[in-house]
Amino acid sequence: MLSHRNLLSRLGVRSGKAVQAAAACAAIFVLLGAGDPATRFSEIGHQMMCVCGCNQILLECNHVGCPDADGMRKELLAAVTRGDSDSLVEQGFVQKYGPTVLAAPTNAGFNRTAWIVPFAALGLGFVVVVTVIRGWRNGLPSGPTRSASFRNSAQLERFRNQAGKETDL
Repeated sequence: MLSHRNLLSRLGVRSGKAVQAAAACAAIFVLLGAGDPATRFSEIGHQMMCVCGCNQILLECNHVGCPDADGMRKELLAAVTRGDSDSLVEQGFVQKYGPTVLAAPTNAGFNRTAWIVPFAALGLGFVVVVTVIRGWRNGLPSGPTRSASFRNSAQLERFRNQAGKETDL
């Protein structure tokens, strides 16, 4: 049985460092998006919107007679087969069609609010619900009752009689 050193020497490689460097380059090549073009096409295509106004994902646009989807798909396929990185492809589409081509907003600048506001609203709603439930559990704050607003029942009776006279036809 050959050890890895004997195998490397037969292949003409003097050290294992060259093999490690080649493996690292291959791993980086795959991780940076130079893998299977069909998978990359699907992943990038599902991150973009069709610009025809149908509000559908680019690869799922079933708009009959769509004037944009086929051209955009061909552009995407050409960029993926050229080996362009994912970010380069997305930047090219944003430059050509505008930022609305992205299915999700970028996490930079003012677009960051699109990521923050929903979670902030959810948190605020949770706080409001908890506060209301605590208020229900503890009972309503005590305030003046209807009978306590009048000094005595004689005063209440006098107001009732006056209201009756004023509304009598």
